[in-house]
Amino acid sequence: MFKRPASLSHGVMRCQFGELMFRFVSVVAAVFMTVAPSFAQDQSLTASRLSEVLGVEREGLANIGSAGLTALTALPPAKERNIKTSPKTLDYSREWLASLPATKGGAEWQCLAEALYFEARGESVKGQFAVAEVIMNRVDSSRFPNSVCGVINQGTGRKFACQFTYTCDGKAEKIGEPKAFANVGKIAKLMIDGAERPLTSGATHYHTKAVNPKWARTFPRTATIGVHHFYKMPTRTASN
Repeated sequence: MFKRPASLSHGVMRCQFGELMFRFVSVVAAVFMTVAPSFAQDQSLTASRLSEVLGVEREGLANIGSAGLTALTALPPAKERNIKTSPKTLDYSREWLASLPATKGGAEWQCLAEALYFEARGESVKGQFAVAEVIMNRVDSSRFPNSVCGVINQGTGRKFACQFTYTCDGKAEKIGEPKAFANVGKIAKLMIDGAERPLTSGATHYHTKAVNPKWARTFPRTATIGVHHFYKMPTRTASN
């Protein structure tokens, strides 16, 4: 048996309110059309006609009720408003990261979380965020693929010719430390949601202190965090 819901949904109330407001505007328009010819002479609505118009508005508001008005004037949840809810100020401490709720996401989140796990899970929280910054900076650069997965898998398939070693070193990619993956998953979510990137000054490259690639001799170094040096690709200049 169909039962009438105890309370109307936000959308239904908006529809009802919209109908009432339409009636209100229609009456206002009718009044204006009636008094317009004499408005230049009178320059004011008669008290009785104005009372009639306002009476329609009061009737509509009374039908909605106080609870309905509260619901109509309240902002929808942040998720419905497509507002990013990641904190603007990052703490970078293990305690702060542990306090955040566990999270999951789509393909982009999965790619970034895996990259952080295989590339930086032994680093500090700040070091993991720094690696994430490089990946997101590449996504924003016209010189790299425009997606997280595209950036991470660039060059994959050619042994030791890829951008991120774990994708082409010939080793099986197995996540054996669930807690570590859960932590980097939180970082991945924050970064994809638009968290700040203040650590590496726009870096697009990094390497461990154990190696010295040729490009590091010409790329400006922007930061050193943990066991990684960070660099920003030089800006291209137009040739004559």
